[in-house]
Amino acid sequence: MTPERRERLLSVLNKRQAGLTVVLENVQDPHNISAVMRTCDAVGIQEIYVLNNKIARHKKWGARSSSSAAKWLTIHQFSDTAECVAALRQKYDKIFTTHLAADSVGLYEIDFTGSVALVFGNEHEGVGDEIRAAADGNFVIPQVGIIKSLNISVACAVSIYEALRQRTIAGCYEKRNLPDGQFEELLEKWGFEEEE
Repeated sequence: MTPERRERLLSVLNKRQAGLTVVLENVQDPHNISAVMRTCDAVGIQEIYVLNNKIARHKKWGARSSSSAAKWLTIHQFSDTAECVAALRQKYDKIFTTHLAADSVGLYEIDFTGSVALVFGNEHEGVGDEIRAAADGNFVIPQVGIIKSLNISVACAVSIYEALRQRTIAGCYEKRNLPDGQFEELLEKWGFEEEE
């Protein structure tokens, strides 16, 4: 590995955020998943959870929409909601779903400086009942138009860029955030990846 490449990888890894993740539940279009992956990479999210309990497991992601982001991320795939939630609870303090409900809070009311998992649901049916029941709350993205929904990749981008804003102000990107073992493992793995 050249010194320049090592410096670039260290720079990216030093900004990865251990306390922030995205969960995609039964998202059908692989291009939507790939677009989310690209945005997650951009804001420093390392781990993504893909839960498919109503649709088949994806064999591959939409490479053109992801710009190959998938190879730089850690992707956990689940087919059981309870197992997915249990895995999230081991790493994240709060789980929020995107769901229009009477008890929903606005996106800007969420404290993203803590440890947070955001769940985005199926393009047509939204987030499922089981994961909503297991979550700590629901949130909505403020909108003033007639159509009260956004494409999932757009909704995710808006949400995690708010997380980036809050975490930047809090100084979360100024110090290493990943645990040492994960940091070293990723540095070694990435050292063998081709850059695109």
